[in-house]
Amino acid sequence: MKTTHQQNRTLNQNRVIFSSVLLAALGYFVDIYDLILFSIVRIKSLKSIGVPAEELLSQGVFVLNSQMAGMLLGGILWGILGDKRGRLSVLYGSIIVYSLANIANGFVQDVPTYALLRFIAGIGLAGELGAGITLVSEVMPKETRGYGTMIVATIGILGAVVAALIGDLFDWRIAYFVGGGLGVALLLLRLSVFESGMFDAIKIKNVKRGAFSLIFKSWQSTWKYLCCILIGVPLWFVVGILITFSPELGKALGMPVAPESGKAVMFAYIGLAIGDFVSGTLSQIMLSRKKVSMIFMTLMAFFIAMYLLNKGVSLGWFYANCFALGFSAGYWAIFVTIAAEQFGTNIRSTVTTTVPNFVRGSVVPVSFAFGQLKSSIGLVNGALVIAGACLFLAYFALSFLQETHGKDLDYIEI
Repeated sequence: MKTTHQQNRTLNQNRVIFSSVLLAALGYFVDIYDLILFSIVRIKSLKSIGVPAEELLSQGVFVLNSQMAGMLLGGILWGILGDKRGRLSVLYGSIIVYSLANIANGFVQDVPTYALLRFIAGIGLAGELGAGITLVSEVMPKETRGYGTMIVATIGILGAVVAALIGDLFDWRIAYFVGGGLGVALLLLRLSVFESGMFDAIKIKNVKRGAFSLIFKSWQSTWKYLCCILIGVPLWFVVGILITFSPELGKALGMPVAPESGKAVMFAYIGLAIGDFVSGTLSQIMLSRKKVSMIFMTLMAFFIAMYLLNKGVSLGWFYANCFALGFSAGYWAIFVTIAAEQFGTNIRSTVTTTVPNFVRGSVVPVSFAFGQLKSSIGLVNGALVIAGACLFLAYFALSFLQETHGKDLDYIEI
């Protein structure tokens, strides 16, 4: 029978877990809202500041790439900071940066300023997911942490649905103000979050923390890190290309009525939220991250083919396909969890923060290749070629990673 001291200790542990999971989930909700907002308001915001119709795609790619470039830089900065100063320092600092940048976004009048502010917002957005997943992975029991990261991803992904609704119902400038305001409100709630016990334990020791050199200390470690990135690239191809540029692709596919990017995003992210819930639950039931990731990659290959090979479909069919694509991309929660479980506590934040941001940043070379291919072989064929390459690399990379379900994370890299 448990003593009162043991009961209180268990209760306190449960409170720490609950607050960590809840506030990480809400943080990711705001992160996704702000991250995806440009994809939703791209056309009307660019038109509003005077971009000609024939330049909407090229200027949209420029602004999107600026945001993703910021995330690449921010992923490195916040990841290292999370291992050197703590997970909470990132959760506080990142939200301040992207909240202020998004509020400023509501005042832009030209493309260069728009791109600069999206770059700054990208730096801020880069820290949210990695720090949240690292914290949740370290405070939860190893047998059940998959449920924690699943909750974070499932709730967080719904931020895109809210962004789609806000972007559709209100002026695009108001949508940016809402995102910034949500971030400021969340910052106040985060004052009740506790630091990871695993990090506190190594902080008092003479342990090298937040060093990229530890990731690249050997070929095996370097390859493992690269594989973590490659398995996530198809996810962002779906979001960054197929969903973001759905109006242009729908037109190229001969649809009688072109789809709206906001609705495509909304349906895709509803599917993604459900997919994250299903994949996370399956990974706990099947006791495997790898098997479930493989299942969802295969589903993704099928739905990409359905998207790009069916011409002249109705809006209803197209949006249903966007939902299905989002569902198949629902191994996002597992993908980030795999990254968190591959490396020791002293570089876990660095890995878990940089990996998803390098994946998000992969939209820069992917969209560049997409732009080059569409000029030579067409929009649809270009997307097919890139999809095939992304999926092949992801399958190949996943086969090399070890299964990490139930792995003890209380260790360091030396």
